[in-house]
Amino acid sequence: MKTIRFELNGEPVTAQVEPHHNVVELLQTMGLRGARESCGQGLCGCCTVLVDGLAVSGCLYFAAQLDGARVDTIERTEREGELDVVQQAFAECGAFQCGFCTPGFVLMTRQLLAHNPAPSEDEIRHYLSGNLCRCATYPEIIRAVQLAARIRKAGA
Repeated sequence: MKTIRFELNGEPVTAQVEPHHNVVELLQTMGLRGARESCGQGLCGCCTVLVDGLAVSGCLYFAAQLDGARVDTIERTEREGELDVVQQAFAECGAFQCGFCTPGFVLMTRQLLAHNPAPSEDEIRHYLSGNLCRCATYPEIIRAVQLAARIRKAGA
């Protein structure tokens, strides 16, 4: 066992982890279920979390590596019961069906818009290519990212 300390969704936390535990396993023990292990190979994006502002595959990232890091999960995106702009756009565009992949898409979209506030459709497709939606809501996801970009631009 190793003791790690890190910031989780803006709050300092301490956790005991085994060397083989991944981030998804750790988050689940902490009651956070937004990042989900699906493929276990870092290919689908369902386990996406942000570590020091960068998206990582929680199924491949060892929990011990979080020591001293800042971790944000999908649970942090809404504030005081209000959805953030990306979540609002996903809801408005119907960019989900079962919702299993949605947390990963939302976090990747937030990261994309932070780096590129006005991405083209090709840039959106390329950036989100590591996330899979088994319900095939890709057209709605593209529209949601475009809507979120427009809303953020109008609010800036």
